[in-house]
Amino acid sequence: MTSNDFRPTAKLETLRRRAELLKSIRAAFHDAGYWEVETPILSHDTVVDAHLDPFVTHGTDATKAKPIFLQTSPEFAMKRLLAAGAEAIFQIGKVFRQGESGRLHNPEFTMIEWYQVGDDHHRQMDFTESLLRKVSPTLVGITEIERLTYDEAFERFTGQRVLSCEVSELREIADRHSSSAPSTFGNDRDEWLNFLLAELVEPHLGQEKPCFLYDYPASQAALAKIRSDSPPVAERFELYIRGVEICNGYNELIDPVELRRRIGRENEIRMANGKAALPTSNRLLDAMESGLPASSGVALGFDRLLLLLENSEDIADVIAFPFDRA
Repeated sequence: MTSNDFRPTAKLETLRRRAELLKSIRAAFHDAGYWEVETPILSHDTVVDAHLDPFVTHGTDATKAKPIFLQTSPEFAMKRLLAAGAEAIFQIGKVFRQGESGRLHNPEFTMIEWYQVGDDHHRQMDFTESLLRKVSPTLVGITEIERLTYDEAFERFTGQRVLSCEVSELREIADRHSSSAPSTFGNDRDEWLNFLLAELVEPHLGQEKPCFLYDYPASQAALAKIRSDSPPVAERFELYIRGVEICNGYNELIDPVELRRRIGRENEIRMANGKAALPTSNRLLDAMESGLPASSGVALGFDRLLLLLENSEDIADVIAFPFDRA
């Protein structure tokens, strides 16, 4: 009997709407003065993140001994373009992450990423809202997108702000809400914060209307700037719609010394968790040394956006061939 695995998991009508949405997003960026760029999917550089695992291959001939990575994000290469003089750029392309498979994840997915020189994360929240209003007005609705700081969201949904909390206090919050955290967390504060966010806060975000969550813990800055508040906060945001996170934005780090420190720290965490370290040298560091301009950037998961527009529950409903049929 012939298998039906050759068929797409998404309906053809959905794939046509996918094409139309991509067309309207490109038009919206061009109308806003952005131009589209293409950067390598295969690169000797890769984003160094304790929780992102790239697919690794090798080159041929003289380069065969050096690992080459399928990109988890076009971030490094796009920032090199900013350092070369680009001011407002966007990219729509495939990115790849190992170990990410499920209802909201596929190891290969479509990301929309963009950067604007001179903007901070607040202005990029404004732009993200205007972009979504233009390409998906029914999803955003008629009211303004809500904006909550990380601490405000915790206070609303757990009754307590957490940016100044010690691990013992975070454990108490979990106990108070009958949330059982894995015993492996130990005294890892970020593990506790991420657990409480996922369990007690995220399910409520964006249910009545979309919500920007911003000013994250400084320990979770990734490649965002840190603002010296008390306590310090990372100048980054995420957008939630119906409890689903669809984009992540930064007021971008431009200090190469700090980037080296963060890469080292992420690799320490990776190795402590039994993962291989990722390269500590890259061309983004060279670009920062030459002068990376102040800017803000956003990465948006296109498949998740379409999933929400289609009122679907599984990412397989909005892509032609998920990983098990690729």
